[in-house]
Parts: sequence; C-alpha cells; structure tokens
Amino acid sequence: MRVSEVHAAESVAYLNRALVRLQDIWEEIGIPEEQRVQRTNDVHKHIKGLLDLMIAEEEELKKRLLKSIESCHKELSHLCSELQLPPFEEENGCTMLQIERNSRTRLEVMKEHKKQRMDELKGLISKDSELCDIMCTTPFCIDPESIPSVKQLESYRAYLDDLTKEKERRHYEFVSVKKEISTCMEDLERQPETSFEMDVMCEDEEAFCLSSDNIAALKQLLSQLQEDKAQNELRCSALRTKIQELWERLQIPHEERAALSEHMVKSKKRNIEALQAEAQRLQVLKMQSMKSVIEAIRAEIALFWERCFYSQEQQQAFIAYHSEDFTEELLEIHEAEVRALKKCYEDHRELFEGVHKWQESWTLYLELDKKANDPTRFNNRGGNLLKEEKQRTDLQKSLPKLEKVLKAQIDIWEQENGKEFQVNGQKFLEYVQQQWDNHHTEKEKEKLERQLKKTKQTQEDMLYGTTMRTPSKRRIAGTPTPGKMRKLNGTSTMSTPNSFLCSGLGGTMCQSSIQKPPLSASKGLGLRTPGHARTPRLLDRNKENISHLNRNTPSGTLRETSQKHLNQI
Repeated sequence: MRVSEVHAAESVAYLNRALVRLQDIWEEIGIPEEQRVQRTNDVHKHIKGLLDLMIAEEEELKKRLLKSIESCHKELSHLCSELQLPPFEEENGCTMLQIERNSRTRLEVMKEHKKQRMDELKGLISKDSELCDIMCTTPFCIDPESIPSVKQLESYRAYLDDLTKEKERRHYEFVSVKKEISTCMEDLERQPETSFEMDVMCEDEEAFCLSSDNIAALKQLLSQLQEDKAQNELRCSALRTKIQELWERLQIPHEERAALSEHMVKSKKRNIEALQAEAQRLQVLKMQSMKSVIEAIRAEIALFWERCFYSQEQQQAFIAYHSEDFTEELLEIHEAEVRALKKCYEDHRELFEGVHKWQESWTLYLELDKKANDPTRFNNRGGNLLKEEKQRTDLQKSLPKLEKVLKAQIDIWEQENGKEFQVNGQKFLEYVQQQWDNHHTEKEKEKLERQLKKTKQTQEDMLYGTTMRTPSKRRIAGTPTPGKMRKLNGTSTMSTPNSFLCSGLGGTMCQSSIQKPPLSASKGLGLRTPGHARTPRLLDRNKENISHLNRNTPSGTLRETSQKHLNQI
C-alpha cells in the first residue's frame, strides 16, 4: 500500500474519532439533539468545503500540467522540424508530472541547440562576407534566418575552409609574383604606370583584391615584363657576341675591353645603350680595317673547316676565301660562312667531338705502337714502359668500341640529314678502315725491312765472321745456363752462352739463338767458350746435326726456323 493511501486511511480514522469525540462532548454538555444535528452539519460543511477547495486546487494543477505538456510538445515539434531532427517521443508509463518535466527539459535543450546553430551560422556568414570582399567571390547560398541543418553547416564550413586555402594560395602567389614584378621593373628601370600596376606595387599587400581576374592580370603583367626583359637580354647577348667577335678580329687591347666589363653582364637600359655605342664604334673600326678583319675571319673559317672535317674539295668550293678584293660585300660573305659553319658544328657537336676523340686516341695509339717497336725502349728505367704498354692495350680495346658508337650516331645523322657523313672527303668508316690498313701495311713494311736487315747481317756474319760484341751483363730471356745439358737429335751436348755450330767441310757458320763472340782466326775450327772448351769428340757427335743444317739452309742464308728465332731476338 502506498504511503499516501495509509495517510488517507489515517485521516478517515481520525475524522471518525473526532466526530465521536464531538458527540461525547455534546452529550456531556447536554446539547439538545437539534443543536447536535446543526453542529454536525456545520462540521460536515466545513470539512466538505475544505476538501472541495483542495480538490479544486489539484484539478487546476492538473490542467496547468496538461497545458504545459501540450505547449512543450507543440514547441518541440516545431523545433524538431526546424532543426531537421526526428520528432520527440515520450516514454511509456510516465506520470503527468514526469511528462511535463521531461518535455520542458527537452525543450530547453532544443532551444540551446537552435541558438548554437544560429550563432555558428552567423559566424560563418561573417567569415564568408570577409572572404568574398577579399576574393570577389559569390557568398555561400544559405538562408540566414532559418535554422541550418547539420549537413548545411558542415558544407558551409568545408566551403569556407577551401576558400580560406584558396585565399592563402592566392596571397602567396601574389607576394611571389609581386617580388618578380618588382625585380623585372628594377631591371627594366621602369616605374608603375597604370592604376593596376600601382595597386600591385602598393606596400599594403592585404589591400590588394585577390580575385581570379586580378591574379590572371598579375600573371599577364609579369609575363609581359619578363618578355621585355628577355628581349633586352637577347639584344644585349647579340650585341655582346658581336662586340666579342669584333674585339677578337680587331685585336682590341684588354684595357679598352675592361672599360665595358660592367655592361657585359647586366641587361638594363643603360647597359643596352652602352653596348650599342660600343658596337657602332667597333663597326666603324671594322670598316676602316677591312683586310685584317677578313683575314681574321678566314682563320676562324679554317679552324671550323678542321673541326667539321671539310675535305679539300669542300674548302675550295668557298671561292671567296681566296679573293683579294677586301670589300664590305666580301666581309658579309665570310661572316655568313662563319655563321653557317658555327651552326653546323653546334648542331652536330657531339658527333664531331666523338670523331675528334677517335683521332686523338688513334694518334696516341700510333705513338705508343711506334714506341713499342723501338729497340731503345728497354733502356727505360722509370717504369714508363709498363704504363705505355698498358695504355696501348687499353686503346687497342677502346678504339673498336668508340668506332661502334660513332657508327650508330652517324647512321642516325645520315637518316636525319639525308646525306653521307664524311671526314676529309671520305665516309667515316672508310676513313677509319683506311687508317687501320695503312697502319697494318706500315707494320708489315717495317717487319720486312727488319727481316731483310737481319738476313743481310747473317749472310755477312757467315761469310766474314761476326764482330766482337761486348757481353751483356743482363742475361737474355731464353739463354741456356752454362753447364746444363741439352739434347740435339738424341745426342747430349754441353751448351754454353757463347757456343757455335760450324761445319768444317763447307766453311759455313750458323749462329745460334743467342749473341756470341767471334771466332779467333788463329784458332781454326776449334770452339771456345768462356771458361769451357769443347772436345773434338763432342764436336764429332754434332757433325751429323751440323751437316743436316747445312743441307737444309740455302747458301749464305739461315734455315727458316733459325730466321724466325732471330726475328724474335
């Protein structure tokens, strides 16, 4: 049982006890029945009025609660609609007071939520307006009076974030472009002329409108200034090139050139004027010294002929090169020829430099190969012999590789130009092959001359005897060691560094594979070696071999194997 019900039962019990007590009192007093009834009716009326009053008050409370609940529900429904939230639903099993309290609390929360959204919207609109003023853009499409939804606010925030980033990017671009414009104007010695240029060069960078049109105009202004600057630089470059050429051709002293050093670097207005004045001055000097200028150009032409591998026929095709009529027209012809040669060389520099590299490597290879065949090279004690041999071997390997690379480049060049690439009037590969052939022919010729010389010397030695030679301190490679045994046709013979084979019948001597001292005329056919003597018996054993050598060797010559061995020496 509820406490309120207990209290109600106690109130009824107390009322009954009170009425009984009143009856007792009235009885004791002796109040008549009629008065008792009257008094009881007064008590009844009093209690009934009091209870009716209390009931009326509670009924009024109930009405107020119902009205409050209805009002809250109505406002909640409207706010949910404005805030685009699901409708408010009351929990089941709640009393009237709980419903009213919950509705009122929910309404306060919803009102606060509405206020927050409207405050945020107001702030976003203010920021949007500021950005629109700076960037001249259209404001975000949203009703400032209605409550925005969560998605609308998110979209608005994202839009403003992007707009802020774009504003920062444009501001950075404006600052950097403004700096470049300032530099260009300084180089061009130019001041802002139009109102836009004045706005750009204004010190207050925040005051510049960062609209897309202004940024585009800013870039266009920079492009125009850069174009003007580039034209000035081209003019200065052309003037400098012309001045340098005239300086070289006219052989202007370095002291006079140094006076123009500042103008040879910068490209401002005053620099252009100074360069133009110098070019005009040199032009006058050139006209006054036409012959020396043309001769200087001819030296330059000859240099480029060499760089471009012009043949004699190609050089002779330029008839003006030999003209003695030093006129301005002849000068122009020579200048045009120099320009054409320079362009030809620059267009194909890589190919020409490759051919030059091959020629330098080839020349070095020929020098090293010539040194390798020089007998005096063994007198070198500085270690260069090994280095030169290694370098010669490396060149022998690298030259074919370089030729292969050049062939590929030449094939591409011939396809692009539709003509043959020639070196000194020949196709490059034919020129290379000719150089190799000439080299091989020369080597064969030298080898033949050495063989003939050695054959002639051998014949003279066999006929008249060898001349005494000073024994070398250094043992030659392949020389038998004294005292060692060697076999000749199965016969063991003692070999010494200075031994000879001779024939007593033919009177002909055959020199061994090493250098030996001459035989003494007073000793006859006897053989002597330093510190050793060959016995007649040992000599008899070798007669068969000696006669065999004499039969296979033509008169006055050595047999082929001996000749080969001599060539190796």
